Amino acid sequence: MRRTPLIALLALLLPIPLMAEAPQASPASPPAVAGAVSATAPELDAFNANYLVYKAGKPLGEATMQLVRQQPPRWRVDLVMRGTRGLFGLAGINAEQSTVFGAFGETYRPLSQATVNKSIFTRKQTVGVYDWRSQVARWQGDGKAGERLPVALQPGDMTGLLINLALIRDADPGETLHYRFVDDGRTRDHTYAIADEFESITVGDLTYKAMKATRAKDANEETVIWVARNVPTPIRILQRENGEDTYDLRLVEYRGVE
Repeated sequence: MRRTPLIALLALLLPIPLMAEAPQASPASPPAVAGAVSATAPELDAFNANYLVYKAGKPLGEATMQLVRQQPPRWRVDLVMRGTRGLFGLAGINAEQSTVFGAFGETYRPLSQATVNKSIFTRKQTVGVYDWRSQVARWQGDGKAGERLPVALQPGDMTGLLINLALIRDADPGETLHYRFVDDGRTRDHTYAIADEFESITVGDLTYKAMKATRAKDANEETVIWVARNVPTPIRILQRENGEDTYDLRLVEYRGVE
């Protein structure tokens, strides 16, 4: 079955984030994973961030990303994208993802992840468990089982949501950053080139000096993410195809959570 564009965007931008409408409602909660190694939690801060979603410059929907503190060293990062305009709004299209992870110093280690794609007529869910004792990740849920074969884990493997947090942590002008994306039976090498100069980006009444991180998937497709020091979530995430802007997430506001 052909995926809708909004659900496809979730896959394309995952090294990215979001959660619409009701921040108090937790999207697709992954299962708990026993046996996490105890360690001092890194300097992460819980937050909730709201975005507007555009396609080719036209409003498409809303998104929210939140980072939730759990029992140390565990955290959960949630993302929801919701179509609110045109056919996307009428179809009730909603894409949710959550990753539970352990923060061990500079390492963000995925433990479990759940993804839900919904419309008025359908609901599909997949759940993944990252077993670091056996060093294998496995997925189950709706869809073809053959598309989600077990993956041998390597040190540093992350989900797309975690790669976004790592980008915020690691970005410095002129740097090249390398990550391995592991999700839904797939692995991909993600390389981000950080621009040499800062760019000014305005969010509401505030202007940030942002670093532009670019990942070229191939000659015709790239993802651009702007991050700023002391801002816990991406300021803007842009998908480009054949030199044209397609999907664009723009930060509206964010707040810390006690």
